[in-house]
Amino acid sequence: MKMLSYAEALRVAMAEEMERDKSVFVMGEDVGVFGGCFGVTGDLVERFGEDRVRDTPITETAIVGSAVGAAMTGSRPVAEIMFAGFMGVPMDEIFNQAAKMCYMTGGQAHVPLVIRVPDGAGIGAAAQHSERTEAWFTHIPGLKVAYPSNPADAKGLLKTAIRDEDPVIFFEHKVLYNQTGEVPEEDDFLVPFGKAKIKREGSDLTIVATGILVGYALEAAEKLAEEGIDIEVIDPRTLVPFDQEAVLKSVEKTGKLLIATEETKRGSVASEIAAVVAEEGLFYLEQPIKRLCAPDAPVPFSSVLEKAYLPDTAKIIAAVKEMV
Repeated sequence: MKMLSYAEALRVAMAEEMERDKSVFVMGEDVGVFGGCFGVTGDLVERFGEDRVRDTPITETAIVGSAVGAAMTGSRPVAEIMFAGFMGVPMDEIFNQAAKMCYMTGGQAHVPLVIRVPDGAGIGAAAQHSERTEAWFTHIPGLKVAYPSNPADAKGLLKTAIRDEDPVIFFEHKVLYNQTGEVPEEDDFLVPFGKAKIKREGSDLTIVATGILVGYALEAAEKLAEEGIDIEVIDPRTLVPFDQEAVLKSVEKTGKLLIATEETKRGSVASEIAAVVAEEGLFYLEQPIKRLCAPDAPVPFSSVLEKAYLPDTAKIIAAVKEMV
């Protein structure tokens, strides 16, 4: 094990895969000499050269469009879109090309493409640079969606994504970039898609959380334990494929489900998880499912309003106490 930040773990994953497979390359705005808007790509351009760490023009359409073409013709691009709020720009390339190409060619063409997407609020970046757009992409057949909550999963999931034959949308919460944790050093450390992680076992209530909310849920669980409330915390790690078996097994044990995500509630990943449990595990439930999400409004710029807007540890504790 080695102590790495979330950002460093991502960089190590890219470097290891670039060493392993010469078809892997990185592209995006400022990913080269500047090292990425959030410093994730760091010194990769010095190690691998400008042919394999490519700065692009400021055009998300061209970034994703050219990455799709490169993936179809033998390369494995890792494309960065600087902020999740910009993902609407290359939507045609993602929705109509990357996601559908394998299906429309009867499996003759694959698109082994990773699109890295810094997302989330909490840094005062206001409405156009703080979005959480993961639910958009879970709705599109042909895409896989990963969302690591810690450095070890950041490395293991990104390596799995780069080796996958299908396009992967890879979300990274910006506030997590400086979080540190133990990360396995071996080159073949992979985290499988579709396998949730039980972060904390408990018997009174299940919390399914994504991204930064996983850490908040664990903090809440420890504080609630002091009051005799035993919480189980589940991190799905990938939203597509989604490990519904792990969630249903937990809900069968606890009888109560709280879903905590930073996204806005309407049409959210939280809504989909709730629907799955309602369809497949209704009779496990002792009371209605509760979703804790952000309000259905753009992210405010004011730090005071942003704090009030976002789910956090205190709000999770309050929601749990309403349920137990």
